[in-house]
Amino acid sequence: MSSTSSQVLRADAIWLDGKFIPWDEGQVPLMTHALHYGLGVFEGIRAYRTADGRLAIFRLREHIRRMLDSAHIVQLHVPYSEEQLMDACVELLRRQRDRFGNGAYLRPIAFMGDGAMGLGAVNPTRVAVTAWDWGAYLGEKGLREGIRAKVSSFTRMHVNVNMVRGKITGQYVNSILAKREAVMAGYDEAILLDISGFVAEASGENVFLVSKQGTIKTPPLSSPVLAGITRDTVIRLLRESGRAVEEVTFTRDAMYIAEEVFFTGTAAEITPVREVDDRQVGTGRPGEICRFVQDAYFRTVRGSDPRTADWLTEV
Repeated sequence: MSSTSSQVLRADAIWLDGKFIPWDEGQVPLMTHALHYGLGVFEGIRAYRTADGRLAIFRLREHIRRMLDSAHIVQLHVPYSEEQLMDACVELLRRQRDRFGNGAYLRPIAFMGDGAMGLGAVNPTRVAVTAWDWGAYLGEKGLREGIRAKVSSFTRMHVNVNMVRGKITGQYVNSILAKREAVMAGYDEAILLDISGFVAEASGENVFLVSKQGTIKTPPLSSPVLAGITRDTVIRLLRESGRAVEEVTFTRDAMYIAEEVFFTGTAAEITPVREVDDRQVGTGRPGEICRFVQDAYFRTVRGSDPRTADWLTEV
């Protein structure tokens, strides 16, 4: 785990290759293939403390299915079924139920293990699930007041360069470079364009825009963007409320003159963007649509909306 995550509340055990072991024993050999070449897939999943005090994982099945789809895309054999991986996530948190009073962030990961080296090697797949308490990814203040974003000089890779339906470990170097560039320049987050110059996604979030005419837009899945589960949740919540959402491409200057811009993602949840490239977005504060989405989303993940109860897996 990163030094940042090691400083926060974490589970005292992990699930590794079918067994629960102490956190500090969750180690891999230096010759692990994925460490050298980046062949692995992962998910980020949140569990929330519900309004009635339960701990529940949000859209667990959809996350695990996407992880297995990612593995299929890169031809990484995962020796566990969807149900086994879901059970591992649930049992890990069940063992830590009293530890995570504010909810938890789950990280299932599958990666090519040690053995042969070289790009053509095929080694046994290692699979792990870890959990820790990860607060607002872009900060509590960012959730309340909005963040400053910068369009990156790094381009989101073309659909024939990276596998955009896969949440693949090695592909995140592109996002790391963009994120670091933005933060070092004094911004909170980076927005990447595709090779044609249209907005793709942020370094780890999907992008939504609300025009001055009230039109809600987000880049389509034909763009080089991850099919975000939070993205899908937000689209459904908006459409169920009677609001139309257009899945269309748009340019960076469309964000400059938008009434609202906000990011969606499991880690970032629903984060408003108050400024893009030193240009104030709308009033410079979270707008009406973003506030609606935040309220609807947090009601949903905390079990306050009975219409979406099937999205929660109780621990």
